Amino acid sequence: MAHSNTQSIQVYSYRWAILIVFMLVVIFNQLLWITFAPITSTAAAYYQVDNLSIGLLSMCFMIAYLVVSIPASWTIDTYGYRTAVGIGAVLTGVFGLMRGLVASSYTLVLIAQIGIAIGQPFILNSVTKVAARWFPLEERATASGFGSLAMYLGILAGMLLTPFLTLQVGIPNTLLIYGLGAVLVAIIFLSASREYPPSPPGPPELEERALMFDGLKQALRKRDFLLLMFIFFIGLGVFNSVTTWIEDIVRPRGFSITQAGLAGGLMIIGGVLGALILPTLSDRYRRRVPFIILALIGATLGLIGVTFSPGTLLLYASGFLLGFSLLSAGPLGFQYGAEIARPTPEGTSNGMLLLMGQISGILFIFGMDSLKDPTTGAMTTSLVFLIVLMFVGLLAATRLHESKLLQ
Repeated sequence: MAHSNTQSIQVYSYRWAILIVFMLVVIFNQLLWITFAPITSTAAAYYQVDNLSIGLLSMCFMIAYLVVSIPASWTIDTYGYRTAVGIGAVLTGVFGLMRGLVASSYTLVLIAQIGIAIGQPFILNSVTKVAARWFPLEERATASGFGSLAMYLGILAGMLLTPFLTLQVGIPNTLLIYGLGAVLVAIIFLSASREYPPSPPGPPELEERALMFDGLKQALRKRDFLLLMFIFFIGLGVFNSVTTWIEDIVRPRGFSITQAGLAGGLMIIGGVLGALILPTLSDRYRRRVPFIILALIGATLGLIGVTFSPGTLLLYASGFLLGFSLLSAGPLGFQYGAEIARPTPEGTSNGMLLLMGQISGILFIFGMDSLKDPTTGAMTTSLVFLIVLMFVGLLAATRLHESKLLQ
């Protein structure tokens, strides 16, 4: 099935199959990343280690990202997304299965987590490349939105499924079930994905790309791209740190673990909806910047609510607004970044933006821990600092120029 326009450019319906198998790989990789976050205390008791050691099972993903991101982007831009995502999917499957088989040993589980973590940048940095290979320009923010949506679905699945499965079958069996699922998804991806459609989804001049390191230098000379990196540094850092510490943020104000979990869950659900709605509107109106600004306004208001709301309803609404705004800004920013950084390859621009968020995530997570009130454990000081940063990011967004590709 294909439909063509006057330039005889064909768009194939198989692009949706490509997107779905890619999304499955993303979902499982994120599910394996977040596995221990909702069961921190249970896992700490099971492995007889402290909470920070369990935190390290998730944190190693951010640390591995700093090391692997550039080589992963180079692989995507040199050999294509299918090879890169294939590497990521196989690592996720093999080490996911290993994690299930050695589930009783903390040390071996940590080694398996690091193996899965090495695969992550190969997968996540490919989002805009998949969109560029298979989708016409007017659908690319939507396709990137679905790619990012898969990240949030994976996190959400991990948050909801893991505590339930752990109670039913225990930690080792839960890890084994996840590992078998990851192996199956790797096999599906390798058999169903294709690098290129039979003919490109856009005019050839849109497909020309610089080599990665030339592209990197070119991107870093562009004012709008530098501003966008700064905005991602703040926005992704806020998301990573607030989701990590959600329980510690709300507990000193008298909220229960369940309420904290629900607030965190609503953030992700908001993000799922945001990633579907805002990028689609951005494609329809052929504008990126106004939607990025709108998302940052909403995220700042949501963060203020999460910091200060005295009651559960306001807390839930604020969490939802924060997630809806902040997580929909992600795919919008990736696509905008890919457009303004041209001819820098998509894997490179995507990787640079995600890298910013990993660096700030690590800094903000440790910063929030060290700044919390020694007597009450309240994190208000660091949250106010994050709110100020969000305002600065919003001001930076008002200085962005619209993507020329959409004119």
